[in-house]
Amino acid sequence: MPRILIDADACPVKDEVYKVAWRHGVPVTVVANSFLRLPDHPLLTLQTVGSGFDAADDWIAEHAGPDSIVITGDILLAERCVKAGAAVLGHDGRRFTEDSIGAAVATRAIMADLRAGIGGKDEGRAGGRGGVGGPPPFRKEDRSRFLSALDESVVRLKRPR
Repeated sequence: MPRILIDADACPVKDEVYKVAWRHGVPVTVVANSFLRLPDHPLLTLQTVGSGFDAADDWIAEHAGPDSIVITGDILLAERCVKAGAAVLGHDGRRFTEDSIGAAVATRAIMADLRAGIGGKDEGRAGGRGGVGGPPPFRKEDRSRFLSALDESVVRLKRPR
């Protein structure tokens, strides 16, 4: 039986996950550093892990496996979960796989280096970051792509092996 693990901090698609999970009868564990209000439903569980650095990531990585779908925007957590055999989706529906995770980690490292190098320079542009920022704004197309990818992932895991 598949299950869904959500890295809940800053996750813009929790409601979409719930809808897909309810339709397929798949349990969801929402992992957070502090209490979050969840809809009252027997398939939803909140796992509060405390405020330690990477506590939520560590819990998810320890519980992820071939029967799991992990929802996260954290590339390093995605890498850990892919290595554990889990299906991993970004908030925009992007699938992280053995073939794609290396490039995603490398891109993350390059962007972190760029942000660190630009942080103290070009103070007059884009909040002192010279136009280099975080992810683009979340769009309706991202939400739609996410729903489709999650539904496909659930159907794939529910198939007899």
